[in-house]
Order: sequence, then structure tokens, then C-alpha cells
Amino acid sequence: MANMMDYLDWRGDLSFAASGFNEVDNLILAQLVYVEFDGIVPGPDEKGREISLREASELFWSRHTEEEILSHVSMTKSAAFVMQKAAASERFGEARLSGYVNDISDEEQSQFSVVCVRLSDESLFVAFSGTDNTIVGWRENFNMGFLSETPGQLKAVDYLNRMIGPDEGTVRVGGHSKGGNLSVYAAVKCRQQVREKIAAVYSNDGPGFGREMLESAEHREMLPRIHTILPESGIVGMILEHEEEYEVVKSANSGIGQHDAMSWEVLGAGFLRASAVAQRSILLDEAMKKWLSELDKTQREQIVDAAFTMLDEAGIRTVDDFYHSRWKTVQELLKARDSLPEETKELFSRALKLLWKAGNDAVRKNVKMNSKKNIKSKKIKENMNK
Repeated sequence: MANMMDYLDWRGDLSFAASGFNEVDNLILAQLVYVEFDGIVPGPDEKGREISLREASELFWSRHTEEEILSHVSMTKSAAFVMQKAAASERFGEARLSGYVNDISDEEQSQFSVVCVRLSDESLFVAFSGTDNTIVGWRENFNMGFLSETPGQLKAVDYLNRMIGPDEGTVRVGGHSKGGNLSVYAAVKCRQQVREKIAAVYSNDGPGFGREMLESAEHREMLPRIHTILPESGIVGMILEHEEEYEVVKSANSGIGQHDAMSWEVLGAGFLRASAVAQRSILLDEAMKKWLSELDKTQREQIVDAAFTMLDEAGIRTVDDFYHSRWKTVQELLKARDSLPEETKELFSRALKLLWKAGNDAVRKNVKMNSKKNIKSKKIKENMNK
């Protein structure tokens, strides 16, 4: 099936004056921020400086080879090829990039990346990055399970407040994965004068939030402008809670592979819709929420801290590290686990048992519901045949 690369073939020659901004454009721009633009795109302190997407692509590929990019394990490696194709199109080629930040902090347990894209119609798209190839980036995702706000979320708010001036026109904010979460958080928590300029917020398979955020007055105000898009068997976007309605799209992949934006199926100027989120995703979501409810925030923090301490002691800094030396990694992780305090190991064991029970409970509930549906359906058919 067709994806955003096909969309660029079909509609890349159409300017935004000829065909307005749509949800597929949002996903393409959300992919751009996954590209390492260090030394290519000007930063926030370089006021007034911009570079066209076409020029940025040429500079990037003068420094990198296809073989180098393809050797990465992360599914975000396709972003460089999306950029290359978008840069060659009339629709995106002359878009101007600025305000690039790529900030990875082990101390803050934060991976934060963002770029501003000025389109030909002079509207601005602020693209926040999802989790990259670093273990620090993945840890920040897990920290959302017990922190009321993460360093990345706070940086996202500060960035919007800093970059959106009083003379700015139409602003859209968006991101994929964690970038979707940061986009919503920043749009909700930024200054009122900035919020008023935001026409739309796009969360592409981004995790949700806790009740405190969802019930805030600022979130209710922004809610009509939040567009959440999930693949039908999505997992990442089902994490935590969503107050807004969400669109469910078809994907060429299955399971966690549907998180890969390149797999989302495109039809014309939009995504191919699915009727609902798949039952297995709902089951997993129910199991995870039940599991988390059985652990208090302190216990969640202890589990996450222990798990990532083990990865650190095993010398795992990126997803590539884990993949390319899997057997050695397992050995190192086992050693690191044995060095954990006894009470932490006990907490790990209890957490795994609770997760197993939550999963079994969700499956049993589903079987019971399906049995009732089958009995009801059978009775209806019997009555119709009488």
C-alpha cells in the first residue's frame, strides 16, 4: 500500500496555495526533526537565519552515505530519506528551517530535539522529535509513568514561548511518538498569547497524560485543536490516557512495527482509516493500566531506575549497542541484575507477577465478552430461522 513517500510522488508538485495543509503533511514534517541537523540548521540563538530544506538535504547527504544511515537499527532512519524526497519536491523544497535544537542530557535523563519549518504559505510548523536511538531518550518515555512533568516537556514549553513572537501568523505544532506528547504538552502549557496563535496540534502515535493534565482548564481550551492519530494495532499511543477523540489509521506493519510512521497507509491527501483500534491493543492497554495502578509512583520510579542502571552498567548507550552485541549484552545485564539490592530484586519479581496477572485478567475478560457476543449472535440467528 501507499505511504508518505508515494504521497510525495503524487502531490509533491502541488504548492500549499494549490492544496492546503493536511494530516499527511504533518507526518512528513514530524519526520524531519529525526534527521541530525547539527551544524546544518541554525539554532534558536541565530535570529533571522534560515536554510531551505533543499539546501539542508544537500548538506546532510554530503556528510553521510546511504549505507551509514541504513546500518542504524532505529525505525527513524527512514526520516533522512523522507527529507531527501521532500526536499526535491515543489511542495516542501523551499520550506525554510530554523531554531534547531538537539539536546541530550544524561544528567536530566532527557533527549530533546525540535525544529521550526516555515512553509511557502508563511505558516509555521514546530516539529518536536520522538525518541531517538539513545537509551536516555527511551528512559524519558518511561519516566512519564511517575513524573508529573519531564525535563523534555518543560523544555518544549520554554521553546514555544521563546520562538513564537507577537507577529507570528498561523502556527501548527506536531510530532511523532514522544514528540506528539511534547507537542500537546507545550501547546497546553505555553503562554496564553502563544496558545491563541496555535491553529492545530498533531500527536502522531504519541503517549497520553495523567488525569491532572487532562482535567486542566488549559487542556480543555486546547482540546478542539488537538489531532491524535493512532495506527490500528498501536501500542505507544495507547500509553497513559487521552481525553480527545483520535483517528485510527491503517498500517502495512503489525504490532509494535505499526509505530513506524513509514508504514502508515495513505490515500490521496489523507490516511486510510481503520474502523477502530485493534482488540489486542485494547487488551494490552487495559493490562498496562491495571498493572500501573497496582504500583505507586515511588515503586514505578524504583523499577525504571533499576532497569536503566542495569543498561548503563552493561555499557548500553544506544539501541544499536543493544542490537549489535545481544548475547554479550544479556550476560552483562544478568551481572548487573545480580548486583542490585535485594529489596529491588524483590520489587522486580513482584512487578513481573502483577504484570502477568494483569495480562491474564485482560485476556479472560475478553474471552468472556466474546462468549456472550457469540451466544447473543447465535440466538438472533436461531430466531431469524424460525
